[in-house]
Amino acid sequence: MNTRPAGQDYIATLDLLRLAAALAVVFFHYFFRGAAAEGYLAEGYPLAAPVALYGYLGVNLFFLISGFVIAWSAENRSWDQFAIARFVRLYPGFLLCMTITFAIIALAGSPLLSASFSQYAANLSMFAPAFGQPFMDGVYWSIVLELVFYGWVTLALFTGLFQKRKLELILVWLAISALNEFFLGSGAVRLLFITEFGPFFAAGVLVHHLHAHGRSLLALLLLAAAFLISCGTLSVTQHWMQNHYGIAVSSANLVVANIVMHGALIGAVLLRCRVRPSSLTLALGGLTYPLYLLHQEIGYLAINAAAPLVGKWFAAFGCIALMLSASWAIWRTCERPAQRLLRIWLGRAVDAGLARFRRVSVKAQPAE
Repeated sequence: MNTRPAGQDYIATLDLLRLAAALAVVFFHYFFRGAAAEGYLAEGYPLAAPVALYGYLGVNLFFLISGFVIAWSAENRSWDQFAIARFVRLYPGFLLCMTITFAIIALAGSPLLSASFSQYAANLSMFAPAFGQPFMDGVYWSIVLELVFYGWVTLALFTGLFQKRKLELILVWLAISALNEFFLGSGAVRLLFITEFGPFFAAGVLVHHLHAHGRSLLALLLLAAAFLISCGTLSVTQHWMQNHYGIAVSSANLVVANIVMHGALIGAVLLRCRVRPSSLTLALGGLTYPLYLLHQEIGYLAINAAAPLVGKWFAAFGCIALMLSASWAIWRTCERPAQRLLRIWLGRAVDAGLARFRRVSVKAQPAE
C-alpha cells in the first residue's frame, strides 16, 4: 500500500474487476438459478451449474468494490456534492433499464414473469417493496443496500465524522454487524445497518483508506476483522440457498472464495499501474451497471424464446453477447449524456437553494 496520500486517478483495474463481478452474476442466473427452484428457464445447464453456483458471490465482490469507490468518491467532497454524484451515477441508468425491463416483460412476459403499471410506478422510487410492489427485476435488492450505504456515508460527511472519525465509525459498524448476525438476528437491524453485507462495504472502505492514507495498525486490524466477520455472514445466503435450492457452496469453499475476492480488490489496487486507462476499460466498466440491471428477467425471456430454435447453449451465450452490446449502447448513448445533464441541473439547483438559505439565515440574525 502507499505510504503517502494517493492521487484520485482513474483505476482501470477496478473497472475490469467490476465487469468480472457482473459476469459472475450473469452466469449464476443463466446457468444455475434460471432452471432451479423458480423454473424461469425451460431447460437447465447441469454441466455448468456446479461452477455457476458460485456466481452469486459477484454481488459480494460488487459491495467490496463499492466500499472502495464510495470512500474514494467521498474524499474531499461535501455531503451535498457526494449525494448529487451518487444520485447522478445511479438513477438515470436505473430509470432507463427499469423502463426497458417493464416494456419487454409487459409485451412478452410469461406466467412467471409479469409486470403492471402500479409495479412500474412503485419501482420509480427504487424502493418498490416499501409500496407493496415487487422489484421490476429481482437484482434490484442489492441497489437498495447500496442506497442505504450511500445514506450513511452522506450522514457521516454531513456531521464531519467521515473526515475525522472514519475508522471509529467502521469499528462501531463492524461491532453492530457481528452482534446482529451472530446473536440477535434482527431483520430491521440487518436492513438499517446492512449487517449481512456491511463487512464487505467496510473492507472496501478500509482498503481505500490504506491506499490513500498509508498503513496504520488500526486500519489493518479493522480490515482483518471485516474479513473474518464477512466469512461468518456468508452463511446467511448459504443457508437460504440450501433451503431454497437444496444446494449451496460449502463453508470451506466460501472462505476460499472470500479470500479470492478480498485479494482481487487489493490486487486491483496494487496493480493499478499495470493496466493503462483507456476508452476500452472505461467502456467495460461503464456497461456493467446496465448489464447488471437488464440481464436477468429479459435474459430468461430471450433464452426461452431462442433455445428451441438454436439450442440452449447458443441461446445462453448469444444472450450474454446481446446483453453486453445493449448495455454498452445504453451507457454510451443514453446514460452518460443523461448523467451530464442531470449533474449540471442538480448542481445549479443545489447552489441556488444553498444561496437562498444563506440569505435567509443572514436576515434572521439579530442586530448587534
